[in-house]
Amino acid sequence: MFDKVTITYRGAKYEIGRGHDFYGIWMTGAPRSQPLEWWPETPEGWSAAWTRFASIEAPGAIVPVGRRTPPVSPSAVQVNENPGPFGQNTGPLETAGPAAETIVAAGGSTAPYGQFLGPYGQNTDPRRHVAPAISGRTGAIVSAALLGVGVILGVAGLFPAYLGGTSLAQQAFQLIPHAIYLAVWTAAAVLILVGGARLRLGALVSLGLSVVTFGLFFADAGTAIAGGGSTGGAGLVLALLGWLACAAGSVAAFAHRPAGATGQPGQRDSLARPRGAALGPVVMLMLAGLGVAAAFAPAWDSFTLRTAAGQSQSLTAGNAFSNPGLVIAGNVAVMLAFAAVVIAAALWRPVRHGAVLLAGAVIAMAAQAISALVQAGGGTSSAQFGISPAQASRIGLTISSGLTPAFWIYCGFLVALVVSCAWMLFTRHPAPSPGPSAATDAYAWPAAPHDDLADEELDNERPDNEGTDDDAMTPEPDFETAPSRTAAAAGDIGSSAA
Repeated sequence: MFDKVTITYRGAKYEIGRGHDFYGIWMTGAPRSQPLEWWPETPEGWSAAWTRFASIEAPGAIVPVGRRTPPVSPSAVQVNENPGPFGQNTGPLETAGPAAETIVAAGGSTAPYGQFLGPYGQNTDPRRHVAPAISGRTGAIVSAALLGVGVILGVAGLFPAYLGGTSLAQQAFQLIPHAIYLAVWTAAAVLILVGGARLRLGALVSLGLSVVTFGLFFADAGTAIAGGGSTGGAGLVLALLGWLACAAGSVAAFAHRPAGATGQPGQRDSLARPRGAALGPVVMLMLAGLGVAAAFAPAWDSFTLRTAAGQSQSLTAGNAFSNPGLVIAGNVAVMLAFAAVVIAAALWRPVRHGAVLLAGAVIAMAAQAISALVQAGGGTSSAQFGISPAQASRIGLTISSGLTPAFWIYCGFLVALVVSCAWMLFTRHPAPSPGPSAATDAYAWPAAPHDDLADEELDNERPDNEGTDDDAMTPEPDFETAPSRTAAAAGDIGSSAA
């Protein structure tokens, strides 16, 4: 539970203060069981919190709370300056790139060069903050390296025998989807290496692709196993190892948390129930995803065989359930995984991050549609139907290939998903309304770890807030479900999902 909430400054609509291990912003006069937005209890966290507070409050309305909290100077309410947690002024903020940590210089302090003022005035050694940053950068490099290794293995697997003694490079309809997967994983590795907000985008698109392609590679492995293992070649082994490395890199990047990064409101990933006007688009998105998953199962390929004597026969091929058991299991895994990703993306907050996750899954399924189109446009051998070329020539056999209505239904649902993905990506979406209900809808990440020694020192410097502010008791946080900064208010405090 929240040990104690100490409000430091109050404006016309919002107030800012400190809880257990975090700085937060609350609605003035509202219960303090859940802040609207929160930041870790670090110098950077206070700077970000004050900058946010000063940007949403009328400058002249901000007043100190408590007898020992100094008033705010007019310059401190500017975006580039902020007071310390309980009044001391700090200098302008300086950032270096999107992924850089915010450094707060101690304006007018006697701290030596290379040190900066802590949350309550104590000088802290900046080296305490360097190690986590290096560690965080190492995690991104490891994730990108795993993706790079997977791509290298995947490229190497294009040339040896894959299934039936034929390599992927010898079959255009097989080569194209694998090339698409490798291109997306490569782009994701680059985004992860760049870091900052792009790291999260690379992780999400790679994760969506890896989840869906698991079933596709499993089905290929099942085909080889069903053939007694003799049909699978070195290309299949390399491709499977490549997928495994890319999947591991995707998961590692998704689990990565940049050290010291507090971000902006609405940037923390969470799942939230759709409400009001958002309910309709979310339901339509889910239905389109389920439609794609269902249309993946029926046969897509159609063939018409005609002889010189005028006889003809029509056949279909590609039904997901007319295969050996392991292949069926792989196809079912594709359908279930795709439906799960679509549902997760529809509920994901921020919405744009959900769109990126969805894009990874849609790319995998779009690659299957492109493969089917390429295969239908190519020639069909009579040997595929157990008829030798000599026999086909003798009876004047001609074979025409096409695609079934199920394939075009699949494409229709897929186009609907692409449009939905673009809408999620490029449309401005309001943040959820403030209050406990919005905050509890999200599954938030934990807050920064608590420094007991610093807390003991800081308790002596805590301001004596007036009235109920100094005595406000609220539940202590369960850091499994810490207060979410994604529960930003709509209107002043709201920000678009980014």
